[in-house]
Amino acid sequence: MDNGRVALTYVRYEAEGWGVGELVFADRRLVYSQLPRPDARPPDGSHPLVPRLQAYFAGEPVDFRDVEVELADQTPFGRRLAEAMRRIPYGELVTYGELALAAGRPRAARAAGNFCARCDLAPILPVHRVVSAHGIGGWGPRGTDDKRRLLELEGAAL
Repeated sequence: MDNGRVALTYVRYEAEGWGVGELVFADRRLVYSQLPRPDARPPDGSHPLVPRLQAYFAGEPVDFRDVEVELADQTPFGRRLAEAMRRIPYGELVTYGELALAAGRPRAARAAGNFCARCDLAPILPVHRVVSAHGIGGWGPRGTDDKRRLLELEGAAL
């Protein structure tokens, strides 16, 4: 920190067959993750997380629970949702209602769905593993294409 400002670090990485993704860190905490896209700018450096992301996008079951994410702007329930989401194993699915229950509010499936729709931390927070009780569900402005592709990568069956 310098004069109350947080230094942001931008990291672009390439995932074969997916394209180039971008991470944004505030100090050591992840604040934003853009999934790889074929038309993104080329990578411009390295970060210790890059080889793990490349392994993940190559189909290896990588665990990201140790990566610090910035959740200070979330409500206490939002932070509990994020922690519950981190416990969803690779290749497995839970419903929005099951996620809400795991976070201590069994009747808050809609709130869990809204949290997932706004979350820009995938795949570090496995938002894509949370689905509707009646199908894939949504993913905010991203739609379902990225979600479906990540689930297929992990071998998750809907």
